Amino acid sequence: MYHTNSMKKVVLNNKALFIPLIIIMIISFFNMYNSKFININYTNHLTKQIIWYILGFGIVFLINKINISKILKKSFILYLISCLLLVLVLIFGQEINGSKAWFNLSFFSFQPSELVKLTLTIYLIDILTKNKTNNIKEELILILKVLFIIFIPSILVFLEPDTGAIIFYLIILISLLYSSNISKWWLITFFIILIIFGISFYLLFTYNQELLIKIIGTSFFYRIERILTFTNNNSYQLNNALIDMGSSSFLGSGIKKVSLYIPEAPTDFIFAFNISNFGIISAFIILICYLTIDYYFINLIFRVKNNKTKYFIISFFSIFFFQQIINISMNLGLLPIIGIPLPFLSYGGSTIIIYFIFIGIILNYLKKEKIII
Repeated sequence: MYHTNSMKKVVLNNKALFIPLIIIMIISFFNMYNSKFININYTNHLTKQIIWYILGFGIVFLINKINISKILKKSFILYLISCLLLVLVLIFGQEINGSKAWFNLSFFSFQPSELVKLTLTIYLIDILTKNKTNNIKEELILILKVLFIIFIPSILVFLEPDTGAIIFYLIILISLLYSSNISKWWLITFFIILIIFGISFYLLFTYNQELLIKIIGTSFFYRIERILTFTNNNSYQLNNALIDMGSSSFLGSGIKKVSLYIPEAPTDFIFAFNISNFGIISAFIILICYLTIDYYFINLIFRVKNNKTKYFIISFFSIFFFQQIINISMNLGLLPIIGIPLPFLSYGGSTIIIYFIFIGIILNYLKKEKIII
């Protein structure tokens, strides 16, 4: 009887996750419908977005019916497959906006770098939970091993190039190292090295661009240049987004009425596009939904006892939370435009499906642990 009641409580409390998620989904559908009025290429976005969500919820249901632990034990194989896909996409992938990061599968495109978020998380957690460290030498060996694991997909994604994905691989790494039993001095050392590297890179960019181009190549240099000079306010995307948000009313322009063209409106600039469509009130609703979901996962982190479950939730929450911060900051002109969508609101099957898999695995773990929130 206790077991049954516990399970019911888990299901009921999951409303704190699924109700705001469904609200974001509905708002996304309305935005996808409006997107076809700014660009004919977005005509099928609504249909595809509906399909992604149906598949996503179906995946969550399916994962909760199977023994996911058997699959997750093959973490190394999953990691290898995702890295192989990164190699193949460089050879056979479709180039979009200067990046060769997608497989074009007729009706939809698939981005392997999104899959790596999942497989990298699973493999790193497996490594961190299996390898016990008792001294500095063992910790150093483990950290070097972990760095090598993240280095391979990062280099492959760097070649696409996809700066945004590498940022999230680092976020996964930092969040897992911070939550593990490894000494925090290693993280401090990592940040010091990162700061030194960043300063050196900036000095080369400022005072010796010819040498920097020789090191990283012309294509990547110009990509970095666009990022570092984003504060010049010469971005057509950003300018239109700021104008659209600034001129929007409380309720927006509504259905079938697009006030100003914003490039990449359904993806990178969905937050600005949404405010233009449905006003400031819709932005508050979206932010409340995200905060509710964030609180749900934060609450879970402090409730779960199993380390593997906790690490998995922390990893997902870290990329989910920072994706919100980065995308909204991009739309407001506070951060450079680096091609990062807003989770569940932006158009894109790869991100939606992978994040639903994350959620499905988390709920599967919770069911086994009989967590009561």
